Amino acid sequence: MENNGGSPQGPVTCGSWIRRPEKLNLVALGRSGRGNSCPSLLQIFSFDPNTTSLSTSPLITFVLEEEEGDPVAIAVHPSGDDIVLALSNGSCKIFELSGRETSMKLLPKELPSLCSVGIQKCITFSVDGSRFASGGVDGHLRILEWPSLRVMLDEPRAHKSVRDMDFSLDSEFLASTSTDGSARIWKVEDGVPLTTLSRNSDERIELCRFSKDGTKPFLFCTVQRGDKVVTGVWDISTWNKIGHKRLLPKPASIMSISLDGKYLALGSKDGDVSVVEVKKMEIMHYIKRLHLGTNIATLEFCPTERVLLTSSVEWGALVTKPNVPADWKEWQIYLLLLGLFLASAVIFYIFFENSDSFWNFPLGKDQPAPARPRFKPILGDPQLSDDQNSWNPFVPVDM
Repeated sequence: MENNGGSPQGPVTCGSWIRRPEKLNLVALGRSGRGNSCPSLLQIFSFDPNTTSLSTSPLITFVLEEEEGDPVAIAVHPSGDDIVLALSNGSCKIFELSGRETSMKLLPKELPSLCSVGIQKCITFSVDGSRFASGGVDGHLRILEWPSLRVMLDEPRAHKSVRDMDFSLDSEFLASTSTDGSARIWKVEDGVPLTTLSRNSDERIELCRFSKDGTKPFLFCTVQRGDKVVTGVWDISTWNKIGHKRLLPKPASIMSISLDGKYLALGSKDGDVSVVEVKKMEIMHYIKRLHLGTNIATLEFCPTERVLLTSSVEWGALVTKPNVPADWKEWQIYLLLLGLFLASAVIFYIFFENSDSFWNFPLGKDQPAPARPRFKPILGDPQLSDDQNSWNPFVPVDM
């Protein structure tokens, strides 16, 4: 879906996926206004995985009040029930999404903890939805417990101006970066700063994302060195940098990681996208000129599909399927398990029919021999030696 030059709607400023309980994926888009003729909007679109496209018309359109300003950033709760919108008037607003695809409703609510606090450039939920963080243009960082809205961290001078932020998989840490190139780690439960990431004098740490696969405790950050950008990796058990690699040949504007942690995506300031396999730290798909010549503002993996949502002021919102290996579907896994079960049953039957003593215990002197099952052997009736009474376990190969 692209912006239409003749459309009365304003440009897309932010967007995010919405995962509904009924395994339905939606997309929320924030649009800025164009004077009195075009108000600021929050729109919800349906997504068709078969055609990899958004619906041509929104399911819901919510018109924002003129005094609220334009959408600046958006965050969706993992449950898909709550949407938080940061506005240019310096406040945040909650929308409760209810109903099914054909009869959805948006119920606006005020967020007292984030009213008149200044423009919040970054807002995000933790993976489990129990935490919410916001970072202001003025450098003020806040972490709230969700949904109680209890303040866990309120640091007015966290940064010069917040650039990016992300929660760790277990919600224990929050990483935040600043426009001055620094990056800090916060202990969420204690509400205190834990450490500052080390960097050279010519380096600027700009974007950050924690690993999400549950096995590799890493933090990925883009590091600008002059006109070159590399992706550095930090071990979160020591917060030491363990390596870096150049995964995007241009300055990065945004970074995202898939929910299963398998893929990392980087968007450039002139519209290119690089999709990286985390396990090998290799580029799997490079998409040139996806948003030609303009800064990519939104970059997010679909919760259930290998599809990317991107947006820019110039080209609007796009959904793109990167060229990466397809994941196993649920029905394919069950089919494989059924095949393995049937193969095991056939092997058992073959062994049973071709062995007189494999499954039988030695008989006593006065015990009559048990009757053999009346099944016709499949592989004939080979002569078996006495040493086949013993069980010989195989040794698994270390992969």
